[in-house]
Amino acid sequence: NCVEKLLESNYNFTTLNFFQYTTDSEGIAFLIQTICDHLGKKFLLKITFQLSPEYPLCLPHISICSDHLTRKQCSDMKGGLMRYGETLLSQPMIYELMMWLQHNFQNYMDQSTVDKAAESNNSCGVWTSLLQLDHMRAKVKYIKSIEKWTSDLGLTGRLIFMDKLIFILLQGERDDIKNYLVLQKTCKVDVDSSGKKCKERMISVLREEKLQPEQQRYKMRSLCTLTCLWLDYLVNSV
Repeated sequence: NCVEKLLESNYNFTTLNFFQYTTDSEGIAFLIQTICDHLGKKFLLKITFQLSPEYPLCLPHISICSDHLTRKQCSDMKGGLMRYGETLLSQPMIYELMMWLQHNFQNYMDQSTVDKAAESNNSCGVWTSLLQLDHMRAKVKYIKSIEKWTSDLGLTGRLIFMDKLIFILLQGERDDIKNYLVLQKTCKVDVDSSGKKCKERMISVLREEKLQPEQQRYKMRSLCTLTCLWLDYLVNSV
């Protein structure tokens, strides 16, 4: 059939496996499974092509998925395939696209490793996060919970009450701040309008940024509670 003719040259490669196809008024769709190597490991990729009746005058619709890759990695590879496919318009291109993927797979994996290293390096150091709470009914218990979590995680900062506004300013390692947010959202720290214990569902992260070397970190190794009436007092206090 037409799909087999389209892919007949691929049968020379044991890592390419024609899987299935369907036909309808919109064209042909089929799935190819291929195994790519990187640093001695094998990665199974599933590439779906949908060819419209206008193919090859227009690009096929492509999707890539793999149990061993992230969504971003699959998306980046798809973008590369589409850009390469634009250079092949007006000629059958499935074979060329599959070969391009085989030849360029390691480049995308290497770039992913670089991105992860950069992200890890960026996460290191002291971070500052500004959080806002909507309300605090069981104030004494709530404050004790916040103080315990920040102490256990080695975080420092300020718990700020300004009229009806409640802010939490945290400083510490980024992962520790993330762990704090997990505790904040999953533990029953407050009570609802009926007096029953409840979780915090209305916390907002207003800002998060890495502290630069020239910026001063809080010297106190604990959380300090402030009650402010004016914004200028708040600025001078934090």
